[in-house]
Amino acid sequence: MTHFSKYLVSTLLILTLFLSLLDKSLGQAEVNIKDGPLGELEVMKVPQDGTQLNEDHSGAATWIRKWYGLDGNYINNGGFNASAPIDLIARGTNQRLFQETLSTVNGLMKTQRIEMEWSQNNGGKRNWTVYEVDPGNQNNIIRNGVATNFDTYGILVIRAPDTIQSVMSPAHDDYAQIWINGEKWYNNSRWTGAPQQVDYNVEVELKKGVNVLLYRVGQSGGAAYMNLHFDAKTHRSVKLYPFNSNDQKSFFDEIHSFLDVEIGSKLTTTWADLKLN
Repeated sequence: MTHFSKYLVSTLLILTLFLSLLDKSLGQAEVNIKDGPLGELEVMKVPQDGTQLNEDHSGAATWIRKWYGLDGNYINNGGFNASAPIDLIARGTNQRLFQETLSTVNGLMKTQRIEMEWSQNNGGKRNWTVYEVDPGNQNNIIRNGVATNFDTYGILVIRAPDTIQSVMSPAHDDYAQIWINGEKWYNNSRWTGAPQQVDYNVEVELKKGVNVLLYRVGQSGGAAYMNLHFDAKTHRSVKLYPFNSNDQKSFFDEIHSFLDVEIGSKLTTTWADLKLN
């Protein structure tokens, strides 16, 4: 074996060890929610008290910053426990969209032509756009000056090369709910204590191709944040969107090509119809 080959092998071994340690440093060895998604009778069931990990993930560089969602929150929600069982997406679209369907490709596509319009007391009309959060900011979902009694939504498109078992780590204040591909995987009424502190590492399945994740956080008072990252292996293998986009048009422009491949001619027709509206 040449000197160069030995050097290359040593480098690869060191890199492999580093990546393995990185996975462990993010707390992914302690997956404490498994066997999802939640069943029909479990969708509002919260994790048992005392099972929280209280893990500090502030060292993770993979916290997600960009989300597709609404340009304002649902306000005057009556407190997060009161609002959590209510489908605010259905309420604001006259039952044309639901939380479960919004976490699917077809539901995501419909946001191009279905407007969100809550009552004036709850914020009125909201537009779909791309927004950014600072994972280190404990108030990163406070918008338009309203700091108490609101709900917010964020959508993420995950493009996976294969079907993979992934681990997602949410941090939130207060009540968090997460759906992926039309199914609910996480429901937790307890805030996590800090914007980059994780109580539950949740094992989820991402299918090959396009996955849509919907993240909802309901707030009453105090800190207000919504953060998420996956295990290091997932971040190395998938592509996340929004990526370069900063509004609704540029978001759909950047996901258009692979959505065409995902759904085929049906999507092409739908896309054309939407562009005509």
